[in-house]
Amino acid sequence: MQRDSDEAMSVSELTREIRALLENEIGSVWVEGEISNLRIQSSGHQYFTLKDAGAQLSCVMFRGMAQRAAVRLTDGAAVRVYGEVSVYEARGQYQMVVKSVQAQGQGTLQARFEAMKRRLHEEGLFDEQWKKPIPKFPLTVALVTSPTGAAIQDMLNILTRRAPWVRVMVFPVRVQGQGAEREIARAIEILNDATEWGLPVPDTIVVGRGGGSLEDLWNFNEEIVARAIFASEIPVISAVGHEIDFTIADFVADMRAPTPSAAAELLAPDRESLQRHFEGVSRSLTGRVMAALDQHQRVLELMARGPLMHEPRRRLMEAEQVIDDMESRLRDGVNASLHESREKLSHLAEALARAQPQTRLAGAQHRVESVDAALKQFMKHHLQRLAESVESRGNLLRSLGVEGVLARGFSITMDEHGRMLYGPTEVKDGAVIRTRLRDGQIVSVVNAGKE
Repeated sequence: MQRDSDEAMSVSELTREIRALLENEIGSVWVEGEISNLRIQSSGHQYFTLKDAGAQLSCVMFRGMAQRAAVRLTDGAAVRVYGEVSVYEARGQYQMVVKSVQAQGQGTLQARFEAMKRRLHEEGLFDEQWKKPIPKFPLTVALVTSPTGAAIQDMLNILTRRAPWVRVMVFPVRVQGQGAEREIARAIEILNDATEWGLPVPDTIVVGRGGGSLEDLWNFNEEIVARAIFASEIPVISAVGHEIDFTIADFVADMRAPTPSAAAELLAPDRESLQRHFEGVSRSLTGRVMAALDQHQRVLELMARGPLMHEPRRRLMEAEQVIDDMESRLRDGVNASLHESREKLSHLAEALARAQPQTRLAGAQHRVESVDAALKQFMKHHLQRLAESVESRGNLLRSLGVEGVLARGFSITMDEHGRMLYGPTEVKDGAVIRTRLRDGQIVSVVNAGKE
């Protein structure tokens, strides 16, 4: 709507026109980003900033929508939200009224947080075996925090009111911004070498700050702070942010306090509570001492009325008689035990004699000699049988051999080359043949090849 250049608009009118323009021209849209600065009011409304690398957008999700939302909002979460772009007229600030939320996975910082947490957990920095006990009644406490924040004032007020005897050392450091993590880690290292720096040695160190967004608390997620806390020989309490805030320092520290005020209350038991506790302990000790005295008094009274006080000599004689009886039973028991042991020893000696190595060796030697004689006799007879068998077979072989055959009147005919002939067809006319007899040989010439 075009207006006269001289006509002035009120702030409210301009804001309403901007609101109408945004709602009409942009309306309801889907937007992706990372949640930051989440605040949940007692009314149930949730306020947060949706941001990316280049810009940020204020968002509000009213209670009704928040109760129906399928995704729980957390700082650092990457989400996709659907809503209407409008203007909050009271502050002249444009914002998105969120109607629906979808999870998009982890945001950049949240992803770094989870990766760091997983890596240090695998290294064992979170293990319970490394946790040191926190002193119940510390005399010196060191507070590593910002000297100007609300957290330090809360802790000092509580410690002063509840435990005025505690010596409080404030080690000022930055708790936000680039380089703050190095200041925090260096403070822990110096406190562990307090004597060299001329400082009192603290019984406990509190590392903390007030609440804030994931970015505000990020210095307490840095590895240098985690390793300084882990290396500290002095017990460390992590008191960072609100109860719902968790940092890497919380997991490494020997104890996590939900808030800085809670850390101060843990370190400083209430003076009145301590007084009531000590009074109760005093009453309990007094009662126990009185009961013990009454018991001893009754024992003394019973002893005073007992027979030992009136007839001590008779009681002593009876005691001596009891001792004599016990001595006799002891002597008889010892003698019986010795007799039984002697009998057992005698049986064992007899068994040992029967099992003497010399006796068993002599028996074994006799058995060896007997076996040796039997073996020699067996070998003699066996060799004799073999000799007879060899002689018999030799005679048979000689009888069946060439000489034996010739001796019985037979002859052998061979050609001039000494080859034995088996039939007339094997020679020709004029061939020279030899006939071997017992006492010599005859050389002949074949005149007719066949008969």
